[in-house]
Amino acid sequence: MTSTLLDRDRAVLVLEDGSRYDGYAYGARGTTVGEVVFTTGMTGYQETLTDPSYAGQIVLQTAPHIGNTGVNSEDPESRRVWVAGYIVRDPSRVVSNWRAEEPLETALQRDGIVGISGIDTRAVTRHIRSDGSMRGAVFSGAAADLAADEQLRAVTAAPEMAGQNLSAQVSVDAVQVTPAVGDKIGNLAVIDLGIKQATVNNLARRGFDVHVMPQHVTFDEIRAIDPVALFFSNGPGDPAASDAHVELLQSALRDGLPYFGICFGNQLFGRALGLGTYKLPFGHRGINQPVRDKTTGRVEITAQNHGFAVDAPIEGVFDSPAGFGRIEVSHIGLNDNVVEGMRALDIPAFSVQYHPEAAGGPNDANYLFDRFQAMVLDHLGKKGPHA
Repeated sequence: MTSTLLDRDRAVLVLEDGSRYDGYAYGARGTTVGEVVFTTGMTGYQETLTDPSYAGQIVLQTAPHIGNTGVNSEDPESRRVWVAGYIVRDPSRVVSNWRAEEPLETALQRDGIVGISGIDTRAVTRHIRSDGSMRGAVFSGAAADLAADEQLRAVTAAPEMAGQNLSAQVSVDAVQVTPAVGDKIGNLAVIDLGIKQATVNNLARRGFDVHVMPQHVTFDEIRAIDPVALFFSNGPGDPAASDAHVELLQSALRDGLPYFGICFGNQLFGRALGLGTYKLPFGHRGINQPVRDKTTGRVEITAQNHGFAVDAPIEGVFDSPAGFGRIEVSHIGLNDNVVEGMRALDIPAFSVQYHPEAAGGPNDANYLFDRFQAMVLDHLGKKGPHA
């Protein structure tokens, strides 16, 4: 399968500090503005593009050759491509995987994703690592010929990621239920802040009837399904701008509902406990992030996609400022000592900052779904399949 879509129209990437990178159009033509971030995964670009956590972001692939395996209808993690824009160095002209149904650029064009190719992605990555993630824009086709000062004004007029609540853009509009696989434990309330399909599948395989609920759901609506536990998903945006989700989670924790949160759900758990959050200089994105599980001492390679983190002491036990008892940091990022997970010692609740469903990355952290299952069964006074 050979792509015929690369017609080498001009494109330019402009960053908010005035840096400019000339290249060629890739995907839809036009203008897109967002936060420019990089991801270090060498594989799994289709899962990356369809991860709702990337909403509002122009994603740069550090792997130089993208598109080799095309795209198919089985691997998407959500209903569409969510990235605001896409940056690659060398798009593959040939699609060679037997599962491919169409070239990557076709999917980008269909979903209106403006991208750029043929630039020095290593140089852009080093710039972001040095100066931090920043707003940027890709201009392609006729937009590439706009005056430089006009292009820069479009970038600086865009909102910064800090302070943005993006959950409503990516969440479902109505409840969607995925039945449990095997022995049923009960109904699981999942708040969709940008969930991936692999997460739903993993929860269903642990015996939960997975009720994926809109991000604006109330606690009364959660209680109406008689849940055995609550789950907060990954998602885009600034946790400091999600007060309603924090209040919802606090209500659930006070009610004694077991809780598991990942990524954005970890940050909201931190806020619900009374802790603060902060923006990382350039975030953690990719499928090769090393994390140490303090409970086992095991180091796992994890899939991550986050630009914010929880501000908590990484050693020792501390009291929740919001009155939820003793808390400890359970997982630590080995690159920069960022909090990668927390565990409550007096209530049934824990969270991690990464993606244990690992689509499409390593499966080192998949055990966390089993840990959640065991916690819920223990709370219900039941024995698990391996008890």
